[in-house]
Amino acid sequence: MDVTELGPHISRRFNEDLEGVRNKVLQMGGFVEQQLTQAVAALIEGDSRLGEEVARGDHKVNNMEVSIDEECSRILATRAPAASDLRLIVAIIKTITDLERIGDEAEKIGYIASRLATMERPADRYREIKHLGRLAQQMTHDSLDAFARLDADAALRICREDRVLDDEFESIQRQCITFMMEDPRTIRRALDVVWVARALERIGDHAKNICEYVVYMVHGKDIRHTSLDDVEKELRGAGRG
Repeated sequence: MDVTELGPHISRRFNEDLEGVRNKVLQMGGFVEQQLTQAVAALIEGDSRLGEEVARGDHKVNNMEVSIDEECSRILATRAPAASDLRLIVAIIKTITDLERIGDEAEKIGYIASRLATMERPADRYREIKHLGRLAQQMTHDSLDAFARLDADAALRICREDRVLDDEFESIQRQCITFMMEDPRTIRRALDVVWVARALERIGDHAKNICEYVVYMVHGKDIRHTSLDDVEKELRGAGRG
């Protein structure tokens, strides 16, 4: 190869490496989404087999995280990326950690679902959990979509949705405490429902984290400990500048 061709060739290979690792993150995200959807379905439908299947599938999520992490380490060691490319790799490493934790929470829900399937289902068929599960699933899906499109504006909107999940969780927790006080026989089931709701609330936290990494990738700004109102004002000001 001619020396003059070497620069563009290396640059093209580097871009292909980055695109490849981004695609792997989205594949991991798709599998984690599937795990979460099936875990909630196992609980709502009283499907013990499906709950166990979700729990057993967690090792796949772990393997994906290790594989992507190793690929990022290789790129850092061999490509010495600068500026925005370095931000992308750092954000990917952080994102797969949160995806792995969403997988852990889905595994937990799967285990609980398989246990609750052996009990008689309540008349409301876990209506509150179904609603909270739908919110967590949507937030996870939207955060991955923002990651795929590098859409910082969408990411900020999704961050605000985490408050809704928090409020829903607190409502379910209060309701379960009331049930346990009124009828001690409901304690075991109510505690399991609280654990599931807590897992879904944490999934919302991890989806929010992914959105914060999207803003970091696009704008180079760490917004983890900044109010969303202040972030939006600052980014609007930067856009006008």
